[in-house]
Amino acid sequence: MKSINLFLATLVLNPIALVAKEQPSANEILTSAKAKASAEKKAIFVHFGASWCGYCKKLDAFLERPDIKPVFEKYFVPVTLVVQEKNKSLENAGADALLKKWGGPAGLPYSSFLDADGRMIVNSKKDGENIGYPVQPQEIDWFVQMMKKAAPNISSEDLKTIETALKSPKKT
Repeated sequence: MKSINLFLATLVLNPIALVAKEQPSANEILTSAKAKASAEKKAIFVHFGASWCGYCKKLDAFLERPDIKPVFEKYFVPVTLVVQEKNKSLENAGADALLKKWGGPAGLPYSSFLDADGRMIVNSKKDGENIGYPVQPQEIDWFVQMMKKAAPNISSEDLKTIETALKSPKKT
């Protein structure tokens, strides 16, 4: 009972304790990613997503797979920007503007590969349509082409690892 009273007293005296931590802005996230990409001679992979988006969660899970993460991060600095949330406090301020700047919105997830200065190299639109999370053969092919454009030095073995994993996803 003491701990409940202490908790309630804390909230009365410090109601800010209930407020969620503010999300970093898209600019803050990209500034950090550009510095890392420049130092490590990599491209930046930005994907826009939302908590309600099932394919966004699939993309996040794919990029975190132990067989994919080290291969992907060898060439790219991955960045996730949150957009299109009902609860706007979950979003990264300025991410909506970047989504539009880089060719969206055309559904989520939406991706762009950038150079270390933050200039877009290629986005996830193929023939005017967003591939989202690549599932269909033509979507997977475009994702592979995107990676080749963004990281011309990517090895054929590493491309094959990612392509094979997309074509034969693990059951979760």
